[in-house]
Amino acid sequence: MPYKAIRYEFSEGMAVITLNRPEVMNALNAQMRAELLEALRRAEGEARVIVLTGEGRAFCSGQDLGDGASAAGLDLERVLRDEYEPMLKAIYDCPLPVISAVNGAAAGAGANLALAADIVIATDSAVFMQAFARIGLMPDAGGTYWLPRQVGFARAMGLAMFTDKVTARQAADWGMIWEAVADVDFEHHWRARAAHLAKGPTAAFGAIKQSMRASYSNDLTAQLELEAGLQGKLGRTHDFREGVMAFLEKRAANFEGR
Repeated sequence: MPYKAIRYEFSEGMAVITLNRPEVMNALNAQMRAELLEALRRAEGEARVIVLTGEGRAFCSGQDLGDGASAAGLDLERVLRDEYEPMLKAIYDCPLPVISAVNGAAAGAGANLALAADIVIATDSAVFMQAFARIGLMPDAGGTYWLPRQVGFARAMGLAMFTDKVTARQAADWGMIWEAVADVDFEHHWRARAAHLAKGPTAAFGAIKQSMRASYSNDLTAQLELEAGLQGKLGRTHDFREGVMAFLEKRAANFEGR
C-alpha cells in the first residue's frame, strides 16, 4: 500500500519503518496507526529485524489531539482498544527482533510506543516523557505495563505523576532503554546494530522474546518447561547446526534465519 504517514525501507533483511509527520513531531493519528500496523505485518513476512524511528527532530510526540473534531470529542477507549492495542501487540508478539531507534523526543504514547520494542537505542539528545497527567490523563499505550518492569515501581509512579523529562543517558542508567549514543554516531550505530540482528539466528531471537516475555507471569517450573520446549525446537534448526560447525571450525557463523 502507498504510505503517507510513514516510510518503509527494506534491504538485506532489515525493515526500517519511519514515522513521517515531522511537521507535528510525528504525532500519532489514525492514518499513522493503520499504516504502522500494516507495515509491521508486512515486515514480519519479509524481514529478519524491524526498526522503528522518526523523521525530523522527534521520534513521536504521542497522540495527535487534533485528530478529530476536538480533543474532548476523542473516544479514547475506542481508539486505544481498536487502534493502539493491535499496533502494540504486533510489536510485542512479533517473532522478529524490533528496535526502536529514538532520534529525538518521545512523549506520551510516543514514549510508550518506543518502549514496546525489544531493544531501545536513543540518541543523546533524545528525551522520554510520560506527559499524560499534564492533560488530565494516565499513561496508556502500555506505559503502565512497561515502566514498572523497566524502571521499578517508585520511578514509574514518579514519572507518571510528575511527568518529568528523562534524558537518554538517564534512561539507559535506569534500565529503561538499552543504550544512548552520541548524536553524530546515532544512525550509523543503530543501523549496524540492526544489521547484526538481521544476520543472526532469527528463530533463536524469537524464542528469546517469547521466553523473556513469559517470565513475568510464569513460576520457575513453568519457565523451565518453556525453556526446554523452545530449546528443543532450536536444536533442530539449520542455524544451530551451522553455529556448532562454525564454532568447531573457528569461523564466523553464516546464519540463515531458519
